[in-house]
Amino acid sequence: MSNPKALPCDEVAIRASVRVPACAARKTWVLTAAVLGSTLAYVDDSVVNVALPRMESDLDTTLSAMQWVVNAYTLCMTALLLVGGAAADQFGRRLIFLIGITVFAVSSIGCGLAPDVPVLIAARAVQGAGAALLVPCSLALIGAAYDEKERGTAIGIWSGASAIASGAAPILGGWLVDHSSWRMIFLINPLLAIPTFWIAVRHVPESRDPNAAPGIDWRGALLAFGGLGSLVPMMPLELFRSRTFSGVNLLTLLLYGALGGAFFFVPFLLIQAYGYSATAAGAAYLPFTLVLGVLSRWSGGLVDRFGARTPLIVGPALTGVGFLILPGGGGAWWAVFLSMLVLGLGMAITVAPLTTTVINAVPAQRTGVASGINNAVATVGSLLLIALLGGVAVSTFDGSLDRHLAEAPASAHVKAAVEQARGGFVIPSMPADLTSGERQRAHAIVADSVAVTVRLTLWIAATLALVSAVAAAVTIRPHPQAGSQPSGR
Repeated sequence: MSNPKALPCDEVAIRASVRVPACAARKTWVLTAAVLGSTLAYVDDSVVNVALPRMESDLDTTLSAMQWVVNAYTLCMTALLLVGGAAADQFGRRLIFLIGITVFAVSSIGCGLAPDVPVLIAARAVQGAGAALLVPCSLALIGAAYDEKERGTAIGIWSGASAIASGAAPILGGWLVDHSSWRMIFLINPLLAIPTFWIAVRHVPESRDPNAAPGIDWRGALLAFGGLGSLVPMMPLELFRSRTFSGVNLLTLLLYGALGGAFFFVPFLLIQAYGYSATAAGAAYLPFTLVLGVLSRWSGGLVDRFGARTPLIVGPALTGVGFLILPGGGGAWWAVFLSMLVLGLGMAITVAPLTTTVINAVPAQRTGVASGINNAVATVGSLLLIALLGGVAVSTFDGSLDRHLAEAPASAHVKAAVEQARGGFVIPSMPADLTSGERQRAHAIVADSVAVTVRLTLWIAATLALVSAVAAAVTIRPHPQAGSQPSGR
């Protein structure tokens, strides 16, 4: 798995699909459509993160609203993933894929034209619903078109293309924010949706599961919005009797929560505190994406050599170190580069062994359900951490502003300018009557408060990553000998 926005067990969904024979040329078209579809769904989220500071400033809103711009998409996508997969198996994978493309493209236009935050959040929620149709269909189309011997190569191409797109998207998104508007990161989506739709209509064969259960569990989908407790009707709890399965899901909750929470705040640190352009902030993620993409396939072999326990201790621990490096360099390019390099290495070591452990910890006939549970846990972890860290961040930011104003007297003009930033992370537009010195003072107070706040969130993320490594050490049995993998059941 080389796409940093993809969930840890997505490849299992490809391997679990019922195959429908297709010619070689048609398989290539199917793979192309699947790559474009998953790119639409996954890459959009990383691009939005880079644009958050500019969105908050332009819409004159708060950090809490920006949390919902991210979480509305993630929550709706996660809650409806099971519905998307079930609908695809029952009504046809190509049909649901086409509906997903249409919903995603139209809602993207709604995001780009949104006049205010409530409309933007609502459009993002619909976008998430479209992604919930795209993601399982993209994977199922590959699984249906390729036989077991060919799927490894298809998955490698899908993963590599996802990695390239994930690396390029934040840079492109940042460039659009700097040279045009944050709205363009949404309005560009239909340009990618059009060829995806055309390929699916012309070249992708319809397929469905003849054994799919009739009907869609809409009640279950609605309950999924209720939180963690509502997931219990949707998962077989006996799987958690396995200490390994429970432990790897605890690791997933903590580590992916830390990653999602940290990556939400990093653009604010780079842009608002350190003065990076949106393009440079987007490029900062490139080492992470490249290392993860290049080494993820290699890391799959670590399980055969060392077992899953050692990589799942070392990987999360390295990820925690990466979180600590970033705020320690004061915005220097080498610190950002080194941090993302270490983060990419840590996650590359982790992802493949994590997926393997999930599969090996349950009976063979339950691997699809187990992967779905693990993906849900990863998403819920990100949602929870963004929400929890948001509350901590607002309190810390406002407290830092108060300390700055209390420690060194400031003019009324400076105080008024600083007060405009309270509750949010954007440096306010300065009143025209401020002197140059007053502008610099107000800017410095807000920038330093942003830096203090994001450093705290990164320290929390690092702690969670290290705790996830401890969880692996405690719950996953040591590897008995090279070349064998304990089931952990």
